[in-house]
Amino acid sequence: MRFWDSSAIIPLLVKESETAVCTGLFREDSEVAVWWGTEIECMSALIRRERAADLSSVGAAQAAGRLAALSVAWTEALPSEEIRALAVRFLRLHALRAADATQLSAAYVLSGESPAALEFVCLDERLRVAAEREGFSVLPA
Repeated sequence: MRFWDSSAIIPLLVKESETAVCTGLFREDSEVAVWWGTEIECMSALIRRERAADLSSVGAAQAAGRLAALSVAWTEALPSEEIRALAVRFLRLHALRAADATQLSAAYVLSGESPAALEFVCLDERLRVAAEREGFSVLPA
């Protein structure tokens, strides 16, 4: 199982320069772990692209269908006091936005507080740096 940040899930849904790499990682290990807000973040990204005319309404609907299919099988870290407290701690330690701090804290909890035990798939540079500093192996390399 790997923890997937929303930034790495989007290339599984729509064609991007990182699609081949992310698809390869998914094929290697299709057990996906995410935080509770991942589906919302992904839908937000798809809707933004549709509004900006970077994605057709048909393409957005197809991507939303792929997201729904993916979300049925993934492991989701639900909101908790532990995740909230860790997110606040990570905001103080790293240059992260609230959602990124929440994702990092969810991954930390899912790892059993042993980041070396869970690979972290992420394309967002600030979150990658924070995850590496917390001890996660970050993919793609």
